[in-house]
Amino acid sequence: MKISNVFYVLSRLWLILSVCIILPLPFSLYYKDGLHLIYIFTSAGLTILGIIINRLIPMPSELSAKDGFLAVSLSWVSFSLIGAIPFMVSGSIPSLTDAFFETMSGFTTTGATILTDIEMVPKSLLFWRNMTQWLGGMGVIALAVAVLPMLGVGGFQLFKAEAPGPTKDKISPRISETAKLLWLVYLLFTVLETVLLMLGGLSFFEALCVTFGTLATGGYAPLNANIAAYPSMYIQYVIIFFMLMAGINFNLHYWALKGSLKNYIKNPELRFFLGVIAISTFVIIFVRFINGAELSENLIRGSLFQTISIITTTGFVTEDYELWPFATQFLLLLLMFIGGCASSTGGSIKNIRIYVLFKFLGNQLKKLFYPRGVFPVKVGDKTVSEDIVSSIVAFIALYMLLFIAGVLVMTFLGLNIDTSIGAVAATLGNVGPGIGDVGPVENFAHMPKTAKWFLSFLMLAGRLEVYTVLVLFTPRFWK
Repeated sequence: MKISNVFYVLSRLWLILSVCIILPLPFSLYYKDGLHLIYIFTSAGLTILGIIINRLIPMPSELSAKDGFLAVSLSWVSFSLIGAIPFMVSGSIPSLTDAFFETMSGFTTTGATILTDIEMVPKSLLFWRNMTQWLGGMGVIALAVAVLPMLGVGGFQLFKAEAPGPTKDKISPRISETAKLLWLVYLLFTVLETVLLMLGGLSFFEALCVTFGTLATGGYAPLNANIAAYPSMYIQYVIIFFMLMAGINFNLHYWALKGSLKNYIKNPELRFFLGVIAISTFVIIFVRFINGAELSENLIRGSLFQTISIITTTGFVTEDYELWPFATQFLLLLLMFIGGCASSTGGSIKNIRIYVLFKFLGNQLKKLFYPRGVFPVKVGDKTVSEDIVSSIVAFIALYMLLFIAGVLVMTFLGLNIDTSIGAVAATLGNVGPGIGDVGPVENFAHMPKTAKWFLSFLMLAGRLEVYTVLVLFTPRFWK
């Protein structure tokens, strides 16, 4: 591993961030919040720093796997530190701990917040807050590989280290072209949802912020009541649709836009994903109904919205689900561990892994009756190799061990058990709202400082598929 290679990549990414961090400027000028100099000086300083490092460090001929893992992890940490500057300097979030937590939550598309009164924050800062999610949704490395061809030399190592999901399908032979095409789909959805929300009565500012939170499956909204502030049936169904789209493999969207809709139908992971949503929504509606809720369109829409919001790890809220029957809360907690599809912007374990695990467990049961039988795990008509099955089972085991360890840490810090479970599930899975004192109408402001730093670590680990971060803590990595 060469540290110089890592800093070369970081400097290139910082140059991209320097452009992004100036984008709230028009909102600052329009709303006259007086923060325009913060964006200008932060962007200028970051640009100068990036150029200086680029002049001092030569372009690497290649990037090793270790270079990629370290560069990706440090990029998210540095982005969160830099992204916290406008919040701290403006005084909206003066604490480094809280500002870092908020921006790490943004870039990792978690959506957990320490803000107790969102509407008091200047609108340009709220735009920046939501934009961190939008950038993190498709991934800053994917952005870099798409727009900076010089990273194509080691682009696959970076893309591999960051891209969510157990498979990294390429829709083009060149990794840079793949990243670019996925970003084009992402941009198309962004424009489309923004327009549809504006047709529903939202201002351009609100529509853009909600769209950023939707497609990134992030969950930040510009109002205290989150999506409950928009009771319109039309607006909520638009958000439901795009949350669903964001939770589906973006490669499928690309092929659909090319005219190949059959890939949606043939994809086993998508069928499993939609099946889980359908069954979960039905169970939640049924349980709420037998517990006294009136069967109505509002009941169906609210149940569907929260089911899709949680399983896609978006974390938008239209109702306080902690007022629902306990069985529905437990089901939503389980959905936090499933997450979206591979190569989506959703987080958590991912449906393809759960699907393969169920297939594997089913085969183990068959072996009890046919000990000498050979039962390969198949996804559709493709046989999954034993190595891949083993890696998936190992990943799920490691994810659950990290969850258990996280709950233990939180209880040691003095939190009650339901809040500990909710906070760890929500941050490790990049969901946002949890249960207990971090439920859908609560926030993370009351957490101890140590807990906020630890939960920030869990957000990063969850967003980068656990291994990318944990490998940095092994002695072998640094040899």
